[in-house]
Amino acid sequence: MTSGLLGRLPAGALGYALCALWIALLAASPLTGDNYLVRIAVMISMFSAMALSWNFIGGFTGYPSFSTAAFFGLGCYVGAIAQRNGLPLFAAWALATLFVAAFAALLGLIILRLKGHYFAIGSIAIVEVTRLLVSSWGSVTGGGDGLNVPLMQGSPGAVAAQVLYAMLGVLLVAFAATLAVQRGRLGFGLRCIHQNEDAADMVGVDTTRFKIAAYTLSALFCGTVGAIYASWVGYIDPTDSFSILLTIKVPVMALLGGPGTAIGPVLGAGVFVLLEEFFWANFLQWNRAILGGIIVFLIFFLPGGLLKIDYRRFYRRAAERRAAGKAAA
Repeated sequence: MTSGLLGRLPAGALGYALCALWIALLAASPLTGDNYLVRIAVMISMFSAMALSWNFIGGFTGYPSFSTAAFFGLGCYVGAIAQRNGLPLFAAWALATLFVAAFAALLGLIILRLKGHYFAIGSIAIVEVTRLLVSSWGSVTGGGDGLNVPLMQGSPGAVAAQVLYAMLGVLLVAFAATLAVQRGRLGFGLRCIHQNEDAADMVGVDTTRFKIAAYTLSALFCGTVGAIYASWVGYIDPTDSFSILLTIKVPVMALLGGPGTAIGPVLGAGVFVLLEEFFWANFLQWNRAILGGIIVFLIFFLPGGLLKIDYRRFYRRAAERRAAGKAAA
C-alpha cells in the first residue's frame, strides 16, 4: 500500500476517498470560513466541473478544443434571459444546459470534421463568433452594455452558500459522468480515437457519433455552470462571459492534473485556482506571464499532469539522504 501511494498519486479507492474528502472540505467552507473562503470554494468547484467537462473531448478523445468559453457564455446568457422572462431559477438553469448541449451537438456535426490544429483554430473561432452574435443582438442580450440578471434571494453569505452547493452538485454529476464514460463503451471508443482515429474507424468504432457525444458532454456542464454563475454575479457582458482567457485556463487545469482521468481535472483545477489566487494577491502584474509559464512547463516537462509524476523517486532519494546522514553521524 505504501509503495503504491508513494509511487504515484492514487487513482483507485484511496484516490477517490481523497477526492471525496476534498469535496467535503469545499462543502464545509460556509460553516468554517468567511465569504472570501466561500468564494474561493465556489471558483474551485466551478472550474473543476468545467475541467471535467473539457476532459471528455480533450482528455479522452485527444481533440484540442478551445470552445469552452462559448459554451460557458451561452449558458450565462440563456439562463439570464430565461430568468428575465419569468422562468424560475432552476428551470432557467436546466434550459441553459439543454440549449448549450443541443448547440454543441449540432456544431459538432460540422466542426468535428476538422482535426488537429485546424480543429483547434475552428474551436477558438466559435468563441469569437458567439461573442460577436451576442454583442450584436442588443434587443435580446443587451449588446455590449451587458445584461442585468435577477438577483438570488437571501443575504450575501446565504447566496454564496447556495451557489457553492449548486456548483458542487454540477461537479459531482460531471464526476459521475466521467466515471461512467471511463468504464463504458463510450470511453473505450474515445480512447481508440485518441490513439489512432483511422484505425478505430476501420475496426468498427463509429468515430463521428462518439466524437459528437464527447463534444456534447464537453459543453453540457459548462452551460449549467454558466447559468449558475450569471445568477450569482447578477450582471453579465460579452467580454467577461466569452473570455478567451477562460477557454485557455480550463484545458490547462485538466492538463495540470492529468487528462483522460476522473481525478486529474479536479486536482488540476484546485491547484490552479489556489496558485492563481496567490499570484493575484502577490504578483498582480505578472499573473498572466506566470500562466504562460505554467503552460510552457506543462508542454515540455509534465505532459501527463501531476498524476503521472513518479513520487516514489523523490521519496527514495529523501530516504537515501536520511540514511547517508545517519551513516555520517
